Amino acid sequence: MFDFRLQVFCSVARNLSFTKASHELHITQPAISKHIQELEQEYDTLLFNRLNNRIELTPAGELLLIHARQIMDRYRQLDFDMRMLSHNLVGELRLGASSSIAQYILPEFMATFSAKFKNITLSLLSGSIAEIEKAVEEKRIDLGVVETIDRKKQLRYMPFMHSSLLLVAPSSSRWAALDEITIEELKFVPLVVGTPGMGGLEVMQSVLGTYGIGLDQLNIIMQLSSYEGIMRYMQHADSMAVVSSYSAMNEIAKGRLKAIDIKGLEFDCELSFVRNQGETLSVARDFISYIQECLRYK
Repeated sequence: MFDFRLQVFCSVARNLSFTKASHELHITQPAISKHIQELEQEYDTLLFNRLNNRIELTPAGELLLIHARQIMDRYRQLDFDMRMLSHNLVGELRLGASSSIAQYILPEFMATFSAKFKNITLSLLSGSIAEIEKAVEEKRIDLGVVETIDRKKQLRYMPFMHSSLLLVAPSSSRWAALDEITIEELKFVPLVVGTPGMGGLEVMQSVLGTYGIGLDQLNIIMQLSSYEGIMRYMQHADSMAVVSSYSAMNEIAKGRLKAIDIKGLEFDCELSFVRNQGETLSVARDFISYIQECLRYK
């Protein structure tokens, strides 16, 4: 059912090389050339300009690439849906996540997963990174989702999503006049941050540590245990806050908050699935696959 020639075409277009495509797809270069020639004959047009030692897409090739990627995506979605259907998922999946992930990221995936697989019972434990890792170790949960700070040797980590923290200020505050501050200036800004154990604070501490800066060198005026609390406090105080980008994006889009860059510094990390070493519960593997597939279309 799937036209392999489209996969060959996409590989050649991505690599702009017949040789690299043959290595990527593990078929001979003459076979690559044959598939491309068949497509060109079928549509009666050149898809690549051959220029000495390199190739480039023609306008017809660029158009085919747009459609081919859409077709490939639909085939992948079809393959995923059929595999999930054939699994006939039944059972229970106990999830755990650090606070911002549990509040802003997982609920959407859990809701759509539950709607699709009605025979799976989901539960979610929220806690600090250390608490979630310990719950995985003690097998109180089947799958954890945490910010990747330090890795424990006895656990398996699978990064799946980029995450970041933002320095934000209310749009009505005097701080909103700023577009950027330096790392040195950050030390003197009145800051509202999360409490110990929150993933965001651990990311912040880890990143600042690479610059030789400790949290005790910052002007932290308040620590609160929820991002809603942080942002509400900030609205009524002459301060800024460091919060998860996921918690702030709606307020930024509505113009209520402004993100301010810190020159030469970004609070970035990866979100990871965390499991025990050894065999993983099949429904946990399927939940991981489901999220990975969903993220392809975001």
